[in-house]
Amino acid sequence: MSGAPRIGFGYDIHRLVPARPLVLGGVTIPHTLGLEGHSDADALLHAITDAVLGACGLADIGTYFPPTDARYKDADSSMFVAEAVKLAGSKGYRVGNCDCMILAERPKLSPHIADMREKIATLLGVQPTDVGVKATTCEGLGFVGREEGIAAHAVVLLVPR
Repeated sequence: MSGAPRIGFGYDIHRLVPARPLVLGGVTIPHTLGLEGHSDADALLHAITDAVLGACGLADIGTYFPPTDARYKDADSSMFVAEAVKLAGSKGYRVGNCDCMILAERPKLSPHIADMREKIATLLGVQPTDVGVKATTCEGLGFVGREEGIAAHAVVLLVPR
């Protein structure tokens, strides 16, 4: 890698289903539905993981943590972010900052944003002020608007150590 700052982008989506906890940004959020997936299905942490991997020029989260691998069944997605950050470190980089957007019609996420920022900052090795987490609805449009799923976008800046 060249030693210049590098930007990575991540996106993830999971279907909302009954009988699963809703975990976003490493925080369990009270809701009647949760996200379906092989791991804990934390769409926000998955997007962040892909953003870190992408900034390193590496393959996506499914390459490193395949949903066919029993080791990741119901796994805490924090481990995915932590491993991606280690990979970045092995390439001479650390996280500078991260900015995220969650797309969800319900539940209201604003009461949980501060906790998500704290958790993500710890995982990325930065201060909470270096992590942006925002949430928006889709005004009733599309799969998010119909409350069929939740999506997340993330951008990460890596800087040389």
